[in-house]
Amino acid sequence: MKKIVFLMMAALLVGACGNPERERREALRARAQQTLDFAVEQGRRMAESLIDRPGRLPKSIRDGKLEETSSAGWVSGFFPGELWYLYEYSSDEELRRYAEEYTSRVEDQQYTTDNHDVGFMIFCSFGNGWRVTGNEAYLDVIRTASNSLCTRFNPVTRTIRSWDTHSWSPWNYAVIIDNMMNLEMLMWSADRFGEERFREIAVSHADATMKNHFRPDFSSYHVVSYDTVTGGVEVRQTSQGYSDESAWARGQAWGLYGYTMMYRFTHDARYLEQAKHIARFLLDHKNLPEDKIPYWDFDAPDIPDALRDVSAGAIICSALLELSDYVQEPLRDEYMAVAERQIEALCSPDYLAGEGENCNFLLKHGVGNHPKGTEIDVPLSYADYYFVEALMRYLEKTK
Repeated sequence: MKKIVFLMMAALLVGACGNPERERREALRARAQQTLDFAVEQGRRMAESLIDRPGRLPKSIRDGKLEETSSAGWVSGFFPGELWYLYEYSSDEELRRYAEEYTSRVEDQQYTTDNHDVGFMIFCSFGNGWRVTGNEAYLDVIRTASNSLCTRFNPVTRTIRSWDTHSWSPWNYAVIIDNMMNLEMLMWSADRFGEERFREIAVSHADATMKNHFRPDFSSYHVVSYDTVTGGVEVRQTSQGYSDESAWARGQAWGLYGYTMMYRFTHDARYLEQAKHIARFLLDHKNLPEDKIPYWDFDAPDIPDALRDVSAGAIICSALLELSDYVQEPLRDEYMAVAERQIEALCSPDYLAGEGENCNFLLKHGVGNHPKGTEIDVPLSYADYYFVEALMRYLEKTK
């Protein structure tokens, strides 16, 4: 009896003193919810601004004005996907109608075979649409897109080709780290449609990328070009990073997210270890800022004055939230702590736009292609997409 009374008194004492960790997390949950409420309104305004421009979707800001894209732009699927997340969060039927409309604007890209971005285009839009609504019509589009993406697989290199040869892409057979993200559509389609070929191609690409894209410290090259006769590597270079040997921040983020996702589908320990190694490189890097929102390149020469890239921060945040589900303490707590620090930062005025500002994008301070001088310190549709995804994941994990 005395023991029971003692335990009851101890519990009351703890309650009276409060639980600082729980209070901190509850405060951050509230901030995430407030930000999603804001995102709902900002997303509605963005949708309204383009509703009378058939086939157009938001991309970024140029010269102070909204920069649009057609369905053929690699970023076309992100705004529809963001709308699906916001509808899932809010149950706002107007947002559902907008999500359906903007998703329909990228439907023609299911037939795309001249680049690897069909995964981004279709799975972010139609994939989320099916997940949220169960609309059976969306399945045919995803299946067609998966077949389209598979046409770019080369059994000699054992990879999916990213870019064809152009004046801006001089490589013989270019594979970029970004391509890891398009494997999600193939892995999901393999399970949904029972087509093992989709899985085999995705696993082959992930394995070749793990072998050929990563340095001993688990940083990643941006571009690897292959010899299509021997299947060997010709060169390892960059297109969007500071230098061939630098760690372009968004490229590192794509790798972290990609191998975390591959573990989700396969439970292959090699992919989990790869994701953990990439996370270790990022979180221990001497140039990762205190707020955990990275510079556009970890080796940019003007650090600490280099531009930040919120897209890399949002992708890393979303990936760490998922990766924390697959590891034990203390890694679980470490990944969550970094993700929470990123959410705190991205929800602050340092990075989050004001109401009706920023051409109705959520986040400021993204960097698209620094070497080419395009999309410099501007919002990016994919930064908003992965930011909203991260907020949704956080609310789900901490409910």
